[in-house]
Amino acid sequence: MSRTEEAERVRLVARNLVELLSPYEEELIALERACPAVAPLRRAVGMAIAEACYCISDETADDWAPPAGDPARRAR
Repeated sequence: MSRTEEAERVRLVARNLVELLSPYEEELIALERACPAVAPLRRAVGMAIAEACYCISDETADDWAPPAGDPARRAR
């Protein structure tokens, strides 16, 4: 599997995770109002969603690096 294919697969899995967890987060937000003890679980689900969103939007470091002959690239 090429690097591009791997990145697309990661994005697909991350999108699926967001779709799966979002309704649970919404339910936990509602439950948290009645039972504040749910807050750590709601935060954990929220963090998992945030990490998945980061994977969806993340570009590879090579895409952000200067061209090979650029002085900034040689400094790396």
